[in-house]
Amino acid sequence: MAKEFTSILVGLKPVLDALQKKSFSVDRVYIAKNRKNIQTIVELCKEHNVTYKFVPQEELNKLYSGNHQGIIARISTIHFTPLENLLKTACQKDFPLILALDCVQDPQNIGSMVRTLVAFGGQGVIVPKDRSAFLGPGVVKSSAGAIYNIAVSKVVNLNRALEQADFLGYHIYAGMPRAGTSLFECKLNKPAILVLGNEQRGIRPGVLKRCQTLLTIPMPGQFESLNVAQAAAIFMSEFLRQWS
Repeated sequence: MAKEFTSILVGLKPVLDALQKKSFSVDRVYIAKNRKNIQTIVELCKEHNVTYKFVPQEELNKLYSGNHQGIIARISTIHFTPLENLLKTACQKDFPLILALDCVQDPQNIGSMVRTLVAFGGQGVIVPKDRSAFLGPGVVKSSAGAIYNIAVSKVVNLNRALEQADFLGYHIYAGMPRAGTSLFECKLNKPAILVLGNEQRGIRPGVLKRCQTLLTIPMPGQFESLNVAQAAAIFMSEFLRQWS
């Protein structure tokens, strides 16, 4: 019999019910390559903009050792806020800062950044739908539950999300390891979005073009860069200092 877990749902009927009734927030569906009679599942995934992927049976067995019937859904425990709602609400707050995380893939990094943002009174987080860490138990644990106390928007195209924010009056900053204006010499405008990039590759060029100001943390020491979560905390601290 299919069983329900914190982060996955297994079996044809449970996954089908979740997609039809939206009783769970389905993040992604994995389907065995040899699985038949899954057209309804595929159509529902397309209708609700849920990513689905055909994978070898062995990969499903690693996710769940029981009878998964060739279908496993990854369940998000996060309630997502429409981008429009986040942008319209955040700019009215005392600390109108939003983080945009461009393909950050370590759940611990995301959790740590969210925890800091919530502690400082920030407003929300924007993440792209693909190529980002799964916002599941790992993020919940590393954020100490703070992820439930802030708005999270998942967007299909981060470039367009930043374009929309720009139109609504947000100043868009990019956190860079080098080649930017010193964080401590820049007047920080509000409301603002701080874009932080992937742990290895940084911010994608297309996303970077949407950023109006590049910020760099001066580091006269021996290390060239900081962990993205550490850097985020320093960036956010300066936003808080100036806006307070």
